[in-house]
Amino acid sequence: MRFERRRTRAGLAAAAALPLVVSALALGAQSATADQPGGRQLLSGTKPAWATAHADKGATADSSRLTLRVYLAGRDAKGLAAYAQAVSDPKSSLYAHYLTAGQTQARFGATKAQIAAVTAWLKSSGLKVTASNQHYVTVTGDVAAAEKAFGTQLHNYTSDGKTYHAPTTTASAPASLNGAVLTVTGLDNAPKKATHDDTLPPPGAAFVNAGPFSSYYGSNTNRSLPSAFGIQAPYAIKGYTGEQLRAAYGAGKYTGKGVTVAITDAYASPTIAGDAATYAGRNGDKNYKKGQLTQVLPGDYNSTEDCDASGWYGEETLDVEAVHAVAPDANIVYVAGASCNDDDLLDALNKVVDHHLADIVSNSWGDIEEHETPDIAAAYDQVFLSGAVQGIGFYFSSGDNGDNVASSGKKQVDTPGNSPWATSVGGTSLAVGKHDSYQFETGWGTEKGVLSADGKSWNTPAYTSGAGGGTSSLYGQPFYQRGVVPNALSQANGGSAKMRVEPDIAAVADPNTGFLVGQTQTFLDGSVKYGEYRIGGTSLAAPVIAGVQALTTQARHGIPIGFANPLIYSLYGTSAYHDVTDHPFGPQTLSEVRVDFANGENASDGTITSLRVLGRDASLAATRGYDDVTGVGTPTSHYVDVFGRH
Repeated sequence: MRFERRRTRAGLAAAAALPLVVSALALGAQSATADQPGGRQLLSGTKPAWATAHADKGATADSSRLTLRVYLAGRDAKGLAAYAQAVSDPKSSLYAHYLTAGQTQARFGATKAQIAAVTAWLKSSGLKVTASNQHYVTVTGDVAAAEKAFGTQLHNYTSDGKTYHAPTTTASAPASLNGAVLTVTGLDNAPKKATHDDTLPPPGAAFVNAGPFSSYYGSNTNRSLPSAFGIQAPYAIKGYTGEQLRAAYGAGKYTGKGVTVAITDAYASPTIAGDAATYAGRNGDKNYKKGQLTQVLPGDYNSTEDCDASGWYGEETLDVEAVHAVAPDANIVYVAGASCNDDDLLDALNKVVDHHLADIVSNSWGDIEEHETPDIAAAYDQVFLSGAVQGIGFYFSSGDNGDNVASSGKKQVDTPGNSPWATSVGGTSLAVGKHDSYQFETGWGTEKGVLSADGKSWNTPAYTSGAGGGTSSLYGQPFYQRGVVPNALSQANGGSAKMRVEPDIAAVADPNTGFLVGQTQTFLDGSVKYGEYRIGGTSLAAPVIAGVQALTTQARHGIPIGFANPLIYSLYGTSAYHDVTDHPFGPQTLSEVRVDFANGENASDGTITSLRVLGRDASLAATRGYDDVTGVGTPTSHYVDVFGRH
């Protein structure tokens, strides 16, 4: 999965005294100011770890063409990080003293002189400038020109059975630029594509849930199928609605009025306006007011086949409908990336920050950490920091593959939620009972056992999916996790260094206790029409938390939460959170019965009956206190009011 900010004022002297979080941006800035032999400044992280001598297959042809993006460091990267922390920390005198977008650019952004100097250097190396703005300069040219510009050689390397080109040494820029270059992307061409984090169904072909269903958790318990763990398991719900989610997470009287939530994904669903309106009308949500749902789209799209463009339509649909269900009066602005590639998704995030389109940004996409090179991490951190000083908070789904061992062969977290400057949202299995009452949650981790051929037992359940989480290998422990995250987690990678752990907070994600969405789909008979189905994934958890934060912003009389993690952790252990565990009723194992159409749409090819076991997330476990499945927990009925007082 490759997936995949804030508002401030003055007083930097006070902020500078605060302990800084280790970030890729800060590390990149430090290395970029260190003079190297020949008057060069290293651009940290531009040589990928997989470009080893053993994998080296020789020089890349000088005539090969490249497209590179040179990101600008701006002014005072350390000051930007210090100010971002100060305005985000409730203990700071500068808390919530946000800057405007214009003030942020004037104080920390690249100057015209820096942009001109970087542009002149790139042109002098034989590269052609094709685009330029306050964040980066895009160039094209052959390998020889790129090698001249960045003081390195490009070779071909084998990685995961394929061949890619990459620098043989860390790239560099002239020392005379005085650290104006943050990093460069494109010197290696290994795939870095975001994937959306929803779990079934693919949004192109139609998907229809088979019954029987429960209307709320436990309302319809099967009586004829085998028992599971000593009890008869209930049928899966048809799909929770906004009314049930609002009740479960303590919306109360708040509706998100006066607040705007931005959603970023790749591409854009051509039927989103009609689908969202139809869904709201059918499921008891408020009708959309004129202008309440808007879109900011790029001039053109690219990589549509590589990224499976239509596959992203369902992601946008889920995100929009989930935010509106939880915060029905909040404005929603959808900002589309031109592709699922990092540079295009960064463009979408930068649009939110540059124009301050929203105070809350939901992002249900990401990738595994080993695919995130430090150069890309630095570019993301710069966006998050620039947003933080404006009061903009970024929420990322933590992933749908648990510890990622089954999907990648290695225990690791997802990005960009691994950044200390982003809020990582984990997932749960949620039980909403009769009269919309909150019953319990477990960590989301599903094992599936199909009904035996004779119908007398369940086959041995096997792991299918679960909320992402774990310990970063890239980022050190941020200040707000100190004293909350157990050492056993922060030091899980070995050694004495404490590292960033995901997630920070959680909400419903299990597709078996998921959310009902409505979307235009293509059915088996070739018809294209609106249909509804249950869906989950941390793709659901992220917009649900974004919606809850919109309610909280309203409770704060419109004062943005900004980068939320310092406040989230400062209230750890209070009545604001459900402390979610995998066994809310002691040793009893919980499960549900789910019936699916074999062809995904109707009973013509039969049905498949299976048992879905809850609270079984790979090697991760939801335990008492902070854990790497649900973070500090999920919002309670007190969450909005507690956050509203801070």
